[in-house]
Amino acid sequence: MIEVRDLEFAYDRSPFRLRVPRLEIAAAETIAVVGVSGSGKTTLLNLVSGVLPVSNGEVTTHDTRLAGLDDPARRRFRLRHIGMVFQEFELLPYLSALDNILLPYRISPALEFGDSVRQRARDLAAEMGLEALLNRDVRRLSQGERQRVAVCRALVTEPPLLLCDEPTGNLDPANKDHVLDILLESARRRGATLVTVTHDHDILDRFDRTLTMSDFHVEDA
Repeated sequence: MIEVRDLEFAYDRSPFRLRVPRLEIAAAETIAVVGVSGSGKTTLLNLVSGVLPVSNGEVTTHDTRLAGLDDPARRRFRLRHIGMVFQEFELLPYLSALDNILLPYRISPALEFGDSVRQRARDLAAEMGLEALLNRDVRRLSQGERQRVAVCRALVTEPPLLLCDEPTGNLDPANKDHVLDILLESARRRGATLVTVTHDHDILDRFDRTLTMSDFHVEDA
């Protein structure tokens, strides 16, 4: 599902450097990514999803070489094939919870919208305990509720790849376990790959494998 070779990345005017000589993640694997703050966990997710451009090295995701795509093409690829939970949620504040969940269908003509999709969004929201909040402006939701909306949005397209950046970071223990159950079960039921950044070492044994950012060459110049 994901293959990285000789990847090097740096932000402009920053001492941060990320080097990944080799990384392979198979289809249907569930992977936890751990590391200290600033070690490149979010950057790695953004590179394998095409949020950030690959300028040095090779990143192939879902049989697509990302270095050969411009920004609009990477965006189209991401909407069709990847469900993402961003650390800052990236919800649109002027939309309801339901419309935020359905947003990928509103902005990608490659995704076919219909009654079954709307029902799937409602079913996901019900699983997350959000059924009474679907018509509420997301600005009126708590941090934990917004996080669950973001997880629903990542799952609603039933993508082959899920990339989640601290998807349980703002949740209480009961909701944390419940949301993680849903992510893992959804991935395993559909044979999807799940890559999750987390600081919670108590959940690592629930994943097939753990990647530690110190395994890669990260340096501060």
